[in-house]
Amino acid sequence: MFVAMDIPSPDDPITFGGNQLDRAALLRQDDAAIDAFKSHKDATVLPFWDLRGLIDIEVDPMLAWQPLKQLRYYCPDDSELLFLGLDGEIPRFAIALDEESDPARDGQLKGRGKFIDVRTVASQLSAHEAGVLAHARSVIDWHIRHRFCANCGCKTETAAAGNTRECPDCKTQHFPRTDPVSIMLVVKGDKCLLGRKAMFPPGMYSALAGFIEPGETIEDAVRREVLEESGIKTSEVRYMFSQPWPFPSSLMMGCIAEAISEEITIDEEELEHAGWFTRDEIAEALERSINSPPGDGLFRMPHPIAIAHHLIRAWLLETA
Repeated sequence: MFVAMDIPSPDDPITFGGNQLDRAALLRQDDAAIDAFKSHKDATVLPFWDLRGLIDIEVDPMLAWQPLKQLRYYCPDDSELLFLGLDGEIPRFAIALDEESDPARDGQLKGRGKFIDVRTVASQLSAHEAGVLAHARSVIDWHIRHRFCANCGCKTETAAAGNTRECPDCKTQHFPRTDPVSIMLVVKGDKCLLGRKAMFPPGMYSALAGFIEPGETIEDAVRREVLEESGIKTSEVRYMFSQPWPFPSSLMMGCIAEAISEEITIDEEELEHAGWFTRDEIAEALERSINSPPGDGLFRMPHPIAIAHHLIRAWLLETA
């Protein structure tokens, strides 16, 4: 039976939404302040390799922060350092290492942790550390994919303590992008609409989602995406909560939409199947997604790491 739990709140944020660092954005352009942070005796850096963060797995998984002064001995070029923010008085940085082989396995970080995929480890970290990890991964991924100026094609350089890239030729500034995504649970009475993509694990269904296009409101994007993917028309759209999603860098805007039609016509390029499911079916599948491992092919919801899980839970609580 479904067990009620609170929906995301400031005290219990959704995965990747709990970053408590002071980002100190006003100091990013202050070279003297950033140099002072780099020289701080307690300054630390979180190394990334292959977009995976260094994780201490000795007891409970946690971020394997490294003393910045030690890392600079074997990584002297700190031009690619990303300033994440202040943890109290402690400056926190991140950096992407470009070694061909895993430096935690056979390099300078051997014995200091393990490089683990963010999606794999996030649910085992505290809300704060998962949020910091997501922030770092998103910006590092952006740096990797934006080495050249979109305006003139010249190679860009890092600026603003790693939070901007600038073109030395045409002087254009480039900022990390976040792609807005609407994700919506479509409901009608005591049932809701869920879909599955071919890439999903067997048995898993989720809320519909899609990128918000230029000139669209969140509500317009919800109605358009639902109609395009499932053929269902919707009326009222209620915003619920959001989630930063660092794969590579999206902001998932969770909504509940009221359906005014029922006949489903799926876009086969987007969905493998879609259907209406009752509240009891959803409650059973949601509990299965928490308490039983995937792979059995049974009907289940997304893992609690995903905003879709929390949208579905919020609807169940509303209709209890």
